Amino acid sequence: MGVGHVAAARAIGAALRERNPDVEIDEVDSYEYAALVVSRIVSDGYVRMVTTVPQMYRYVYHRAERASHVGPLRAWAHQFTASNLRPLLQRLRPDAVVCTHAFPCGAMAEYQRRYADAPPVVGVVTDYALHAFWVHRSIDAYAVATPELAQQLRVLGLPPDRVAATGIPVHPRFAAAVLPQARHDLGLPLDRRVVLVMGGGLGIGPLARVLKALDDCREPICAVALVGNNEPLRRRLVRAADALGYPVRVVPFVENVETYMRVADLLVTKPGGLTLAEALVTGVPLVLVHPLPGQEERNAAVVVAGGAAVRAPRVDGVGELVSTLLRNPWRLRAMCIAAQTLAQPHAAERIADIVMNLAPHPQGVVVA
Repeated sequence: MGVGHVAAARAIGAALRERNPDVEIDEVDSYEYAALVVSRIVSDGYVRMVTTVPQMYRYVYHRAERASHVGPLRAWAHQFTASNLRPLLQRLRPDAVVCTHAFPCGAMAEYQRRYADAPPVVGVVTDYALHAFWVHRSIDAYAVATPELAQQLRVLGLPPDRVAATGIPVHPRFAAAVLPQARHDLGLPLDRRVVLVMGGGLGIGPLARVLKALDDCREPICAVALVGNNEPLRRRLVRAADALGYPVRVVPFVENVETYMRVADLLVTKPGGLTLAEALVTGVPLVLVHPLPGQEERNAAVVVAGGAAVRAPRVDGVGELVSTLLRNPWRLRAMCIAAQTLAQPHAAERIADIVMNLAPHPQGVVVA
């Protein structure tokens, strides 16, 4: 559910392989083991709710956060999924399970309750906010983005030695230095400022509206819109770009997102947890638009308070805001420095160390 959770899992897998080249990683989509109704509610229902009635999602998010016990539907979903995972885990016999999404974390907590041979489980929170859905007392270790989130878990009763403020895991390549000719290699103009535009892996951000708003920018810019595997969005943006007064590059799925981030003068994006963590490591200044209710609103608050980002009050005001920032190199430099202060480029390695400590000689890890 979301590209960011998968990216976090793969970053941890890469860090584990650096520590032990013989480790075997199995990447599991836990929703494939959930009841079909649960998978449909989460995937289709989530996207429809946040795009059509975001106020309803905000209400559901905060109501669930305040709940003092696990509701019957969620409890049943965890039980159903744990039972379905049993044959897989008996076959793989992993030394550890790493969960980068709240749903498998809950399912594995139920698995631990049911089966005496359950492996150690590490929960990796991939936002700068902590929702109650993540919290289970049986989970062996938690990795969270900030010391404040770690303290929240301790207040909820988790032992301090089972909670670590590691940062959100990003792939090591995001910390690599960019080559001087990178912009040229990407085919981007050298006489224009580059504005990178991203909308999250589900493609539910207002990318077309952002590109239209950037037409109001008074600085010479080139926009690069990354759309992942969303082919309908790619076609829509290509058509929209024809009516704009500045060059636009619409880019489908690429393996080198970090290069685009490093050559960009600004990144305009929704504040997904992984996107922010990756951007902070590359040091690109951020303009945040259209955060989803709940976790993305909290993500935005953290990086804005830290000085690495500004939040656009309205999508149609993005062009004016980008103009203001591009005309102020000192402000951009300060945002870069703030990003470097907030960045946690070694989070994946720290989480890999936690996994290795739970299973000192691991040969198999399931990343869910």
